[in-house]
Amino acid sequence: MEERLEALLDREAIRAVIIDFARAVDRRDWDLLRSCFHPDGRDDHGVFAGDAGEYVEWVAANLPQFAERTMHFVGNVIVELEGPDVARSEAYVVGYHRYTREDGIRADWIAAGRYLDRFEKRGGAWKIAARQMIWEWVRDEPIGAEFENFGIDPALLDWG
Repeated sequence: MEERLEALLDREAIRAVIIDFARAVDRRDWDLLRSCFHPDGRDDHGVFAGDAGEYVEWVAANLPQFAERTMHFVGNVIVELEGPDVARSEAYVVGYHRYTREDGIRADWIAAGRYLDRFEKRGGAWKIAARQMIWEWVRDEPIGAEFENFGIDPALLDWG
């Protein structure tokens, strides 16, 4: 029973890191994003491949230039423990990116894919050792309505 409980706690700790990653990107909390990786971790998002620290700097520099807001939804998280300190996971993700096109039209760039991760438990903490983003599909949709159309003051929006 104790071994099964430990495995359950390990899987939940890994899921929490996967969710923290999405939250960090959406809140633009670069310290939280960095904390999801081991210091020698690696990330391959296709448009970027390199060490985790460089990835965080790349996202911090480029995401605000592209999207004014993002929202990532994570689901179908599968975690397979390969030992007491190593695990692999696959998580589905759909990311919404609000931006203004070059033609001036405001739109949502929606991307779906999967995070394929190798996790390692070091010093009692599960973190990403390597992540690969697998892109499944993307689409671009013009925005039909903004907050003002529903009587919501955009000043009430907050990153925190």
